[in-house]
Amino acid sequence: MTSGQQKPLSREERLAAKLRENLRRRKTQARALENSGEMDADENGADSRNNSSEG
Repeated sequence: MTSGQQKPLSREERLAAKLRENLRRRKTQARALENSGEMDADENGADSRNNSSEG
């Protein structure tokens, strides 16, 4: 995207585009955290069950 070929965006359009980018980034981060949290919970849950049966 070269600025010479396209009409400059208005302030509102630039802000809207930045908000969309931010939302996509945050959703991606949330999904990654959720997936890693599920894996950690599975591992920790298995460890706590094993430890409680030994004690």
